[in-house]
Amino acid sequence: MSIEYLSDADAQRQPGLRMVYVKGVPSPWGEAAKGILHHKGIAVSATYLDVTSDAQAAWTGGLRSAPIAVYNDEAPIGGWREILMLAERLAPTPSLLPADPQTQERVLLLSHLLCGENGLGWVRRVQAIDAGLRGEGGFPKPVAEYLGNKYGFSADSARNATARVVELLALCTEQLTQQARAESPYLVGDSLSAADFYCAAFMGLFAPLPSEQCAMHPRTRAAFETLDAATAAALDPILLRHRDHLYNTAMALPLSL
Repeated sequence: MSIEYLSDADAQRQPGLRMVYVKGVPSPWGEAAKGILHHKGIAVSATYLDVTSDAQAAWTGGLRSAPIAVYNDEAPIGGWREILMLAERLAPTPSLLPADPQTQERVLLLSHLLCGENGLGWVRRVQAIDAGLRGEGGFPKPVAEYLGNKYGFSADSARNATARVVELLALCTEQLTQQARAESPYLVGDSLSAADFYCAAFMGLFAPLPSEQCAMHPRTRAAFETLDAATAAALDPILLRHRDHLYNTAMALPLSL
């Protein structure tokens, strides 16, 4: 997907939907949002996050973590669920939330377990911070220190991170395995849902797409590829097959970073 990134000032002046993304890094929160907006055909003006810019903070409501969405004169939003609901409102079809209430609840629960606090992305980030601080791969130490301070890294969170990562990878594996038995390629039910986008995007934290599809800095790639033995064992091939299916059918390649 080719995204034209504007200057911060130009993006601010645009009508409609403006998105702020991390530069040069396939942050799964941002990549999932890109995929959802692409699939729905929603026009977007994009710019890069600049945590040092007071001018950007002024028009994005002081939010300092991407993705950030600003639609017309509405209040800026930054949560995965809020961005999803905005996308559903702007383009109700194709919907990524099942009409059946119980199935929709399942989609939102799985999405939270991937995107939310103490979810898969959260604890995988803890793993990468911990490895970087110990000089054993993961994020470069200055990045690890910055992210650790920003997201409240602690020794306790590091001790529990791998067990939580393994638990959540196993949950997704079991869900996809059950779905495969029912001859469905999707994470929930028999149709594409928001949870599919999140699951596909977050696999990039464990097994990044190849460089011709995702051209990122080698040190970032190395950080994402740092896996301890338990995490590597939990990364079932069905998770990567699902990721590839989503990128080939509903998202867009190469990634636009």
